[in-house]
Amino acid sequence: MATVLPVAPESLNAAAPAPVRILLDMIDRLGRLDGWIGGGCLLTLTLLMLAEVATRCLSNILPFFPPTISIAWEYSSYLMAASFTFGAAMTLRVGGHIRVVLLLKNAPAPLQRALEILSALAGFVFMAFLTWAMVKFAWGSFVREQVSTSSETPLWVPQAAVTFGMLLLTLQFLARAIQATLGLPLEDHRMKASPVE
Repeated sequence: MATVLPVAPESLNAAAPAPVRILLDMIDRLGRLDGWIGGGCLLTLTLLMLAEVATRCLSNILPFFPPTISIAWEYSSYLMAASFTFGAAMTLRVGGHIRVVLLLKNAPAPLQRALEILSALAGFVFMAFLTWAMVKFAWGSFVREQVSTSSETPLWVPQAAVTFGMLLLTLQFLARAIQATLGLPLEDHRMKASPVE
């Protein structure tokens, strides 16, 4: 009896030359990881805020219970920043970022492709600069051994997490520019979440 293995979904980058396809597929995989990490940050943020509310309620009933979780607000801001940056690359790949498409829809196909290339390159350059600035910022915090005042958390840790999310978005912009140049699909709708019914 033969066993049937699940077929891997066809790569949307299959038409690209082999080395480029490998690079683009790797960036797509990192984009998926990016989305999962962003979702994990949001889940952790939600649990932390629920724990803070529960702690406050219990402290009203039980006088010996602490009235607050001392790190809740600080860590919630770290988690919020991380969730914004970690969700961005996957959102770009599925076409979820807000875009003005009025010009694109009315332009001929070659001009549409040229505008996509230019906008992806502009996004890449901007994000590369921003990522580099964040690398320097996080490195400075690491070298100076800066810690937060309330929890004494080394500040380079959350800064590095945000920087990694920015790096993934930078790579996704690079991939989008390459895909637009090669005429490959720019959005992977298979990565979208299924609608809740």
